[in-house]
Amino acid sequence: MNPLALTIFLLSLAIGTTITLSSFHWLLAWIGLEINTLAVIPLMTKIPHPRAIEAATKYFLTQAAASALILFSSLINAWQTGEWNIDSLTDLPMNALSVALMMKLGLAPLHFWMPEVLQGISLPTGLILSTWQKIAPMTLLLQTSHLLNLNLTIALGFTSILIGGWGGIGQTQLRKIMAFSSIGHLGWMIIILKFNPQLSLLNFVLYFIMTAAMFMSLISLSATKMSQISTSWSKTPTLSSTTMLIMLSLAGLPPLTGFAPKLLITLELIKQNATLLAAAIMFISLLALFFYLRLTYIITMTLSPNTPNSL
Repeated sequence: MNPLALTIFLLSLAIGTTITLSSFHWLLAWIGLEINTLAVIPLMTKIPHPRAIEAATKYFLTQAAASALILFSSLINAWQTGEWNIDSLTDLPMNALSVALMMKLGLAPLHFWMPEVLQGISLPTGLILSTWQKIAPMTLLLQTSHLLNLNLTIALGFTSILIGGWGGIGQTQLRKIMAFSSIGHLGWMIIILKFNPQLSLLNFVLYFIMTAAMFMSLISLSATKMSQISTSWSKTPTLSSTTMLIMLSLAGLPPLTGFAPKLLITLELIKQNATLLAAAIMFISLLALFFYLRLTYIITMTLSPNTPNSL
């Protein structure tokens, strides 16, 4: 891609996110989200491949549907209350807006687009989609966390953790695994959002850092399939070791960084008398732990057939 065009699109992404972050008005927030969507689509289609075009089309249709729902809900709210402020919402528009923002994030059961879209695009674009594109919708949810429907957040959060773990087990494509990993982590953030927004924000920041590090490791290894990382240890042992630690951190194993938010969320749920829910999501997280450990085993304990150690 032309460097000038790339700079314009990346700058548009930054501007769109900044507009949404700084807005107290639903129309401005919607404009920021639209700029974000329109800026990332050319980055998806920079590889002239039918799968990339298909991924961009799916992404555009899903985001357009979510944006239409946001605009429709904010119009209904303005009609009912006479205000466009983000923090003054009635129940029906709030529920519709929550669903629309969760569709933009890729939370289950509205996750249908995310694995397929990530699979069809390049790793650098996948990095943007899994990290930067989550900032604006997540910020809007954090701003309206006190108005969220508790049952809705628990239901979608629980479903996301389940789908995120279950969906990743049978995958061999690393981009799809990262998509299901993202769905699972977002589930943890949403399930605690109503109880403790600050904890949800902490989880999001750590998710952002770990996912960005994981994608950068995969870009450095030029790996999109499990079979491609199985031979990386003999070529780049240092990078492979780093990737292994990032995977274990994403899995939430102590004493790594990813364990802290899971522990804090579990303790907060117990404090809120949701012990059964805390136990359920901990058990479901074992599904995600399985595919992370399988990846760790493949990257560190398998050797290429042409290395001296395998003779």
